[in-house]
Amino acid sequence: MSVSEQQQEHEQEPTPTVVDRRFVEAGSGFAAGVRDLPKHLNISTVGAGLIAAIFGCTGPALIVINGGQANGLSDVVISSWIFGIYVFGGLISFVMALYYKQPITGAYSIPGAVLVVAALAEYEFSQMVGAFLAAGVIVLVIGLTGLVRKVATWLPFPIVMAMIAGALIRFGTGVVDAAVALPVVVGAAIAGYLMLSRFIKAVPGVVGALVAGAIAAAVTGSFTPLESNLALTAPELVMPSFDVSAILAVGVPLAFLVIGAENAQAMGVLMVERYRPPFNSMTVISGVGGILAPLFGGHNANIAGPMTAICSSEQAGANKDGRYAATAVNGVLFAVFGIFASVAVAIVGTLPPELTAALAGLAMIGVLLQAFQSSFRERRFQVGALVALVIAMSGVSILHISAPFWALVGGVLTSLVLEQKDFSRREES
Repeated sequence: MSVSEQQQEHEQEPTPTVVDRRFVEAGSGFAAGVRDLPKHLNISTVGAGLIAAIFGCTGPALIVINGGQANGLSDVVISSWIFGIYVFGGLISFVMALYYKQPITGAYSIPGAVLVVAALAEYEFSQMVGAFLAAGVIVLVIGLTGLVRKVATWLPFPIVMAMIAGALIRFGTGVVDAAVALPVVVGAAIAGYLMLSRFIKAVPGVVGALVAGAIAAAVTGSFTPLESNLALTAPELVMPSFDVSAILAVGVPLAFLVIGAENAQAMGVLMVERYRPPFNSMTVISGVGGILAPLFGGHNANIAGPMTAICSSEQAGANKDGRYAATAVNGVLFAVFGIFASVAVAIVGTLPPELTAALAGLAMIGVLLQAFQSSFRERRFQVGALVALVIAMSGVSILHISAPFWALVGGVLTSLVLEQKDFSRREES
């Protein structure tokens, strides 16, 4: 049984019909998405969208900012970079959420940002932008061929879920690390989460964590002082230049990070939550975003795994069909952050990073539980799933391609060697 078949077998609620087409899958349509959006905007969806935005606009943004400054990029170039990845990432969220009525959330590749920052010392920034464009074209071509859809349909469901569990477990352990580093603030956040989850189930526990953690941070003086010299800078177009070495060292690995890490995680968490993700469309729009963002110096704009996980979780509300509103909220916040990049970065930088890590981890609890359960609930592909889990948890990076991709490769190869009978049974069913 394929990933999509097993996902449908365990479906608990009706979801919008998605019909395959040549390049993109059909969805509910923008008219339906816009019409139903207001009734799904509530404390759960707005809270989840806000948490996802806080997560995406703090630590990940600082990777770009600190890396750019360390390599001598001007504030104008860095602000344009931020504009490219957040504005187009936000637009991806809005387009995908409204058309498919699913919490398919856009952002950019965080491991890709680390890869890019590490390579800034080796190449001119114009050459890096040329490599970013090449990565976007690669992703778009792969999406247009329909290859992603075929691979996603063939992959064994338990192995995909094990990869998701291993890739996202760091958010869970991050809560522990944050609690050790900042016990009062994170302890208050956890207490707020538990109290709200126990006594006011209509409100997501992570909202209680945010409020309690922020109050504790204010009382203990854990907020970083806000810089007084805030200034708004306009984004600038960046002219690319194309260098073969930069494309091979940065562009090709970045393309595989977008597909093998970000898109794969997002597709997996959506299936965990019993959605039918439009595999091809997610790749195509990631390619389009990967071409548009570099116009302003952004390394890519694509479907993002962690933000999709937060917006699709139970913290975004009990009504699964309404969680796309969380992605819409996140998209608006991301776009605003990108437009006011120079000011917004300074503001979100006041939040204690430990609180941000704790909020992200608490929001992932439901996704992690379901991912582990889906990985080992059935007596199929168990060894492959375990291998995928271990590789994803290791965080290993080979050839600049991160662990989620290698987790899928390792898990599938293991099952092909040791669990061939499971593939045979799936084909017969």
